[in-house]
Amino acid sequence: MSKFVSQKIKMKSGARLAAVQANYMIALGQLPVDEVIEDFVRGEVGRFALEENNENEEKLVELGPIDTEYFEKLVRGAQSRKEDLEKSLNHYLHGEWSYDRMNGTMQALLLSAVYELSATSDVDAKVLIQEYVDLAYAFFNKNEPKMVNALLDQIAHAIRG
Repeated sequence: MSKFVSQKIKMKSGARLAAVQANYMIALGQLPVDEVIEDFVRGEVGRFALEENNENEEKLVELGPIDTEYFEKLVRGAQSRKEDLEKSLNHYLHGEWSYDRMNGTMQALLLSAVYELSATSDVDAKVLIQEYVDLAYAFFNKNEPKMVNALLDQIAHAIRG
Protein backbone atom coordinates (compact mmCIF):
# COMPACT_ATOMS: atom_id res chain seq x y z
CA MET A 1 0.00 0.00 0.00
CA SER A 2 1.41 3.38 -0.93
CA LYS A 3 2.12 6.02 1.69
CA PHE A 4 -0.49 8.28 0.03
CA VAL A 5 -3.23 5.62 0.29
CA SER A 6 -2.27 4.91 3.90
CA GLN A 7 -2.47 8.63 4.76
CA LYS A 8 -5.89 8.88 3.04
CA ILE A 9 -7.18 5.96 5.12
CA LYS A 10 -5.91 7.57 8.34
CA MET A 11 -7.55 10.86 7.38
CA LYS A 12 -10.91 9.10 6.82
CA SER A 13 -10.56 7.31 10.17
CA GLY A 14 -9.89 10.69 11.74
CA ALA A 15 -12.98 12.07 10.03
CA ARG A 16 -15.07 9.30 11.59
CA LEU A 17 -13.76 10.04 15.08
CA ALA A 18 -14.37 13.76 14.57
CA ALA A 19 -17.89 13.06 13.26
CA VAL A 20 -18.73 11.08 16.39
CA GLN A 21 -17.41 13.94 18.53
CA ALA A 22 -19.27 16.56 16.49
CA ASN A 23 -22.56 14.65 16.59
CA TYR A 24 -22.13 14.35 20.35
CA MET A 25 -21.48 18.08 20.71
CA ILE A 26 -24.47 18.97 18.54
CA ALA A 27 -26.80 16.78 20.60
CA LEU A 28 -25.41 17.60 24.03
CA GLY A 29 -25.06 21.34 23.55
CA GLN A 30 -27.91 21.73 21.08
CA LEU A 31 -25.39 23.60 18.93
CA PRO A 32 -25.88 24.61 15.29
CA VAL A 33 -24.46 22.05 12.85
CA ASP A 34 -22.62 24.70 10.79
CA GLU A 35 -20.91 26.12 13.87
CA VAL A 36 -19.68 22.75 15.10
CA ILE A 37 -18.43 21.74 11.66
CA GLU A 38 -16.58 25.03 11.27
CA ASP A 39 -14.92 24.64 14.69
CA PHE A 40 -13.60 21.20 13.72
CA VAL A 41 -12.49 22.26 10.23
CA ARG A 42 -10.58 25.26 11.65
CA GLY A 43 -8.99 22.99 14.23
CA GLU A 44 -10.48 24.77 17.22
CA VAL A 45 -12.04 21.51 18.40
CA GLY A 46 -11.00 17.89 18.01
CA ARG A 47 -7.26 18.44 17.55
CA PHE A 48 -6.19 16.61 20.70
CA ALA A 49 -7.03 13.41 22.55
CA LEU A 50 -6.11 11.96 25.90
CA GLU A 51 -3.86 8.94 25.70
CA GLU A 52 -3.21 6.63 28.64
CA ASN A 53 0.09 4.82 29.03
CA ASN A 54 0.84 1.55 30.88
CA GLU A 55 1.13 3.38 34.20
CA ASN A 56 -2.40 4.82 33.81
CA GLU A 57 -0.95 8.28 33.25
CA GLU A 58 -2.78 10.46 30.76
CA LYS A 59 -1.21 12.86 28.32
CA LEU A 60 -2.59 15.08 25.61
CA VAL A 61 -1.61 14.03 22.08
CA GLU A 62 -2.23 15.91 18.87
CA LEU A 63 -4.28 14.04 16.30
CA GLY A 64 -3.34 13.90 12.65
CA PRO A 65 -5.20 15.76 9.92
CA ILE A 66 -8.70 14.61 9.00
CA ASP A 67 -10.49 14.41 5.67
CA THR A 68 -12.56 17.53 6.29
CA GLU A 69 -14.79 16.99 3.27
CA TYR A 70 -15.68 13.47 4.41
CA PHE A 71 -16.12 14.69 7.99
CA GLU A 72 -18.59 17.33 6.87
CA LYS A 73 -20.47 14.79 4.74
CA LEU A 74 -20.81 12.45 7.74
CA VAL A 75 -21.99 15.12 10.16
CA ARG A 76 -24.40 16.86 7.81
CA GLY A 77 -25.78 13.54 6.59
CA ALA A 78 -26.28 12.11 10.07
CA GLN A 79 -27.93 15.29 11.30
CA SER A 80 -30.21 15.65 8.27
CA ARG A 81 -31.41 12.04 8.65
CA LYS A 82 -31.21 11.89 12.45
CA GLU A 83 -34.87 11.10 13.09
CA ASP A 84 -34.96 8.25 10.55
CA LEU A 85 -31.61 6.87 11.74
CA GLU A 86 -32.79 6.88 15.35
CA LYS A 87 -36.01 5.05 14.37
CA SER A 88 -33.93 2.48 12.52
CA LEU A 89 -31.64 2.02 15.52
CA ASN A 90 -34.62 1.61 17.87
CA HIS A 91 -35.96 -1.08 15.54
CA TYR A 92 -32.79 -3.15 16.05
CA LEU A 93 -32.16 -2.39 19.72
CA HIS A 94 -33.95 -4.19 22.53
CA GLY A 95 -34.06 -4.29 26.32
CA GLU A 96 -31.22 -2.55 28.12
CA TRP A 97 -29.76 -1.40 24.81
CA SER A 98 -32.58 0.94 23.78
CA TYR A 99 -31.25 3.99 21.94
CA ASP A 100 -32.88 6.52 24.27
CA ARG A 101 -31.28 4.89 27.34
CA MET A 102 -27.76 4.98 25.89
CA ASN A 103 -25.32 7.68 26.83
CA GLY A 104 -24.62 10.51 24.39
CA THR A 105 -21.31 9.13 23.20
CA MET A 106 -22.84 5.80 22.19
CA GLN A 107 -25.76 7.56 20.50
CA ALA A 108 -23.36 9.74 18.49
CA LEU A 109 -21.24 6.74 17.52
CA LEU A 110 -24.23 4.70 16.35
CA LEU A 111 -25.76 7.66 14.53
CA SER A 112 -22.52 8.20 12.61
CA ALA A 113 -22.05 4.50 11.90
CA VAL A 114 -25.56 3.81 10.65
CA TYR A 115 -25.52 6.92 8.49
CA GLU A 116 -22.23 5.87 6.89
CA LEU A 117 -23.39 2.29 6.37
CA SER A 118 -26.58 3.48 4.70
CA ALA A 119 -25.25 6.42 2.69
CA THR A 120 -21.96 5.12 1.32
CA SER A 121 -21.15 2.14 -0.80
CA ASP A 122 -17.47 2.76 -1.62
CA VAL A 123 -16.23 1.29 1.66
CA ASP A 124 -16.83 -2.36 2.51
CA ALA A 125 -19.31 -2.84 5.35
CA LYS A 126 -16.84 -5.01 7.30
CA VAL A 127 -14.27 -2.22 7.18
CA LEU A 128 -16.81 0.33 8.42
CA ILE A 129 -17.98 -1.95 11.20
CA GLN A 130 -14.38 -2.53 12.35
CA GLU A 131 -13.71 1.24 12.30
CA TYR A 132 -16.69 1.93 14.56
CA VAL A 133 -15.92 -1.02 16.84
CA ASP A 134 -12.41 0.40 17.24
CA LEU A 135 -13.96 3.77 18.11
CA ALA A 136 -16.21 2.04 20.64
CA TYR A 137 -13.11 0.54 22.28
CA ALA A 138 -11.62 4.04 22.45
CA PHE A 139 -14.62 5.27 24.46
CA PHE A 140 -15.81 2.15 26.30
CA ASN A 141 -14.23 -0.92 27.86
CA LYS A 142 -17.04 -3.28 28.70
CA ASN A 143 -19.68 -4.94 26.54
CA GLU A 144 -20.40 -1.87 24.43
CA PRO A 145 -17.89 -2.64 21.62
CA LYS A 146 -19.31 -6.16 21.30
CA MET A 147 -22.82 -4.73 21.11
CA VAL A 148 -21.69 -2.21 18.46
CA ASN A 149 -20.18 -5.04 16.41
CA ALA A 150 -23.30 -7.22 16.57
CA LEU A 151 -25.69 -4.34 15.96
CA LEU A 152 -23.82 -2.88 13.00
CA ASP A 153 -23.37 -6.33 11.48
CA GLN A 154 -27.12 -6.90 11.68
CA ILE A 155 -27.90 -3.46 10.20
CA ALA A 156 -25.31 -3.86 7.44
CA HIS A 157 -26.86 -7.15 6.36
CA ALA A 158 -30.29 -5.52 6.26
CA ILE A 159 -29.12 -2.41 4.40
CA ARG A 160 -26.49 -3.83 2.04
CA GLY A 161 -27.67 -7.40 1.72
